[in-house]
Amino acid sequence: MVLSWIKRSFEVVQIVGLAGLLVALFVSRGATQVRPANQNWISYGGGITNTRYSPLTQINANNFSKLEVAWTFTTANLGPTPETNLESTPLEINGVLYSTAGDRRDVVALDATTGESLWIHREDEGKRAEVSPRRLSGRGLAYWADGDDQRIVYFTQGYRMIELNAKTGQRISSFGEDGVVDLKQDDDQEIDPLSKEIGIHSTPAIGRNTIVVGAAHRPGGVPTSKTNVKGYVRGYDVRTGRRKWIFHTIPKPGEFGFDTWLNDSWSYTGNTGAWGETSIDEARGLVYVGVEEPTGDFYGGPRPGNNLFGESLVALDLETGQRKWHYQYVHHGIWDHDNPSPPILADIDIHGERVPVVAQSSKQAFVYVFNRESGKPVWPIEERPVEKGDVPGEWYSPTQPFPTKPPAYENQGVDESILIDFTPELHKEALEMVKHYKMGPIFTPPVVSKADGPWATLTASLSGSNWYGGSLDPETGMMYVGSSRSILGIGLVPSGDRSDVGYISGRAPGAQGALTVEGLPLAKPPYSQISAIDLKTGTIAWHVAHGDTPDNVRNNPALKGVTIPRTGRGGAAITLVTKTLLIAGEKGVVTLPDGRRGAMLRAYDKATGKDIGAIYMPAPATGGPMTYMVNGVQYIVIAVGGQIGGNPGAQFMAFRLPKDEVRN
Repeated sequence: MVLSWIKRSFEVVQIVGLAGLLVALFVSRGATQVRPANQNWISYGGGITNTRYSPLTQINANNFSKLEVAWTFTTANLGPTPETNLESTPLEINGVLYSTAGDRRDVVALDATTGESLWIHREDEGKRAEVSPRRLSGRGLAYWADGDDQRIVYFTQGYRMIELNAKTGQRISSFGEDGVVDLKQDDDQEIDPLSKEIGIHSTPAIGRNTIVVGAAHRPGGVPTSKTNVKGYVRGYDVRTGRRKWIFHTIPKPGEFGFDTWLNDSWSYTGNTGAWGETSIDEARGLVYVGVEEPTGDFYGGPRPGNNLFGESLVALDLETGQRKWHYQYVHHGIWDHDNPSPPILADIDIHGERVPVVAQSSKQAFVYVFNRESGKPVWPIEERPVEKGDVPGEWYSPTQPFPTKPPAYENQGVDESILIDFTPELHKEALEMVKHYKMGPIFTPPVVSKADGPWATLTASLSGSNWYGGSLDPETGMMYVGSSRSILGIGLVPSGDRSDVGYISGRAPGAQGALTVEGLPLAKPPYSQISAIDLKTGTIAWHVAHGDTPDNVRNNPALKGVTIPRTGRGGAAITLVTKTLLIAGEKGVVTLPDGRRGAMLRAYDKATGKDIGAIYMPAPATGGPMTYMVNGVQYIVIAVGGQIGGNPGAQFMAFRLPKDEVRN
């Protein structure tokens, strides 16, 4: 059902007859504005190359701190329960802002200058959505146009793909069946319509006339079974919804990579979904897909072998789905190093040559950089020996890939040097704590948890980039990546009657305990930072702690009288880069000197990381910032969520300069 608000004072009505005509005329008028394309934000990452870059300059270092709230749009009444984790980066096309939003994943179209609702599309999928492994509003949606034919494409919670008229919010009846393609069908496998194992929450990727569709699964630390739904990648015709191709992320007999699955494990193993954002090089007709780990995040005994295309970047032909090249970052993964960060496409001057690159940040805090035509690493990636574990039944790869450039932008392994050291007493307590754990460099294998030790393997290698990825300035070749420093414990216990996989994530009785010291994180700060990585040279230009010191650290009795540097707030930042600034929202909340609690939207100097300014937000950032210009005014919009005004909820916040500060 499509709902429309023509004026805020109008009652909610179903778009039919005259109401539909009025909405169509109103939105169409905005859509026919003639504005340069670079003033829009047309895809999740700004464009399908996922640079999260805009050349707009009206908001700059001299006036960022003067930004004021232009409008807000709350999602509290979209769906039966107010959502608090609005992760979307909305789109803006010719004065209209589009996004998924709310507990039910509705689609909204808003006036980009006022936040006024233009139309809302709502689907009630009942049980199919209720059992989905990927709920809430997701990361957003996609836009496609051919002249006056303008369409919005999004994935529902129940794993269906729906195409809407961008002007009215009504389904495109010629797409699929009355505007709907059931993604649990035509997938080269049988999938129960009420399966709890597969869904999606990323955005569609559209290049030329092809929609690329991935898959997401439930978190895999405790898989129900070694047998699971496979996360194949498919391409669909944007006009008709017809499936054009399918790529088997777990190869079938006779396909490339089949020999990396030993003992027929290809036949029952699942997952290997592409649950992050996908990037497309339209000129070359290539799509770049990041693939996650096979079934079992921390134990892979039932799937011996290197397991292609798990934890790989795969370049596919956009029209046929044929594999052009691939690179596997982790062989036989047992560390949850899946591959969700959006690949960034850019042309970079390296050693005097213009190189078409694809650069991908990762959970393990490496940025992997390849020639996106050939798949050849721009800088050597070395296969190095890694430790073999002793978990019964596990299969271990003797080597793993290590990029020689750029260096890791965050801690990867765990040793004494990264433990809390605000005071000698706190450091001593940390040293006593880690005696119960196994420590080591990246790719130190998980252990079976025992009450008499080790309780688990400590790792910092999930502190890099997750689904948020990074941004890139195409003029300078500088990539900006947020990371969140933390130490996790990976322990395994026998799966017993909970699963047939063998071992699942867990701790032995008596091996519990939080990884904190006097209520403080076990790792030393910064808890969150942004790194600038020069892709021309493969070097790190700077790091900066992102955000002030959290209340629980600043006010901790164990730190009374201790000078605490800026620590960052925790939670990796999603960055936006413009011609003049680097912008990111804070993830956590803090108490300000005036007593308000909230977070900041921060701006940094792109060249140095120096603070430029900060704007108050009543809740932490949950989505990525984006920017656009309408009628000579530049706006920045970001999703925030958690507690807003003392109530759970989420909203989009739009910022602009005061009228007397606007310079066209």
